[in-house]
Amino acid sequence: MLRPSDRAPGLLLGEGVLLPRTVELGGNVVIHEGTQLGGEVQIQDGAVIGKPLALGARSTAPRDALAPARIGAGAKVCAGAVIVAGARIGDDAVIGDQAHVRERAVVGEGSVVGRGSAVDNDVTIGARVRIQTGCYITAYSTIEDDVFVAPGVTLTNDDTMGRHGRSYQMRGATLRRACRVGGGVVLVPGVEVGEEAFVAAGAVVVRDVPARAVVMGVPAREVRQVGDEDLLEHFR
Repeated sequence: MLRPSDRAPGLLLGEGVLLPRTVELGGNVVIHEGTQLGGEVQIQDGAVIGKPLALGARSTAPRDALAPARIGAGAKVCAGAVIVAGARIGDDAVIGDQAHVRERAVVGEGSVVGRGSAVDNDVTIGARVRIQTGCYITAYSTIEDDVFVAPGVTLTNDDTMGRHGRSYQMRGATLRRACRVGGGVVLVPGVEVGEEAFVAAGAVVVRDVPARAVVMGVPAREVRQVGDEDLLEHFR
């Protein structure tokens, strides 16, 4: 049950929510039962944290009981963002305006999820990842540390487009450390983009991309290698 609080205008709190004194709150924030907040967290107007899970009757997503949402110290949850129960947001991470992070998703320390992007259930995102505006990170995907995901990227996980039984295993994409994925790229279920690889804008990735490969086109094909001068170690 939610109850009003005088800590901020329009604030609603669930049972067992403890607000550290250093938390900054905008107006009309909703924080559901048991949510755990670190110090110096910023929650902007209209954000919802710890939202109860709601699944359609035909959804094959797990329906197990969820742990409370956890927001790490110094994290920012921007205006209108929704974080579902069971999600974990790392220290100093940023969840952008109107972004959506689902149950059992993990967003690592210092990572950014851009405006209007969706992080589906059971996704693991490492540290210092940059996901730009309007991306869809599908369920069961893994994004390792220091990956860059440009605006409008779509990851997929279902070769059957919904025509499968409950035993069917969905397969998200795997983006290895420090790879870069350009604007509007589509990745088919189960593909892996290798460490320090570069996927050019608009590509459709239908097979694994080797480490340090530069790929482009529909379907994506390797055209060259990422040079030593473009490796992440030169930009730290």
